[in-house]
Amino acid sequence: MDTLIAQLQRQFRDYTISLYQQGFLDDQFTELKKLQDECSPDFVAEVVTLFFEDCEKLISNMARALDQTGNVDFKLVGSSVHQLKGSSSSVGAKKVKGLCVTLKECCDSHNFEGCVRCLQQVDIEYKTLRAKLQDLFNLEQQIVQAGGRIPQVDI
Repeated sequence: MDTLIAQLQRQFRDYTISLYQQGFLDDQFTELKKLQDECSPDFVAEVVTLFFEDCEKLISNMARALDQTGNVDFKLVGSSVHQLKGSSSSVGAKKVKGLCVTLKECCDSHNFEGCVRCLQQVDIEYKTLRAKLQDLFNLEQQIVQAGGRIPQVDI
């Protein structure tokens, strides 16, 4: 059992480090993790779940606004992307946040093609991050279920 726990903890460390190295997460995610304790063991998962629900709504709103051929409300898209950028920043979603900056620039210059292309990239990155964080949370659950503790990962 101790071997299994050690193996899971090593996997968890390596996977967490890879998420930072690949640019999916930044230091804000580390700060978020620091707020989690034994009294609120699912804090990060809950915050991240809310973030992804927010992402879905905002991306959908922007897609609808951009679907209005010839009559795009760039102000509405810009407002939604601003919200998404703030949410991304608060959870440490580095790639999503970076794409939001580019999308906002496209909105500000009324670059329809740029907005559509960028929004597609935002959608892909958010879904990729969601899957990767789900894998990370699953690893955490496996460690706890095996009787281990979630290791502290220094980045």
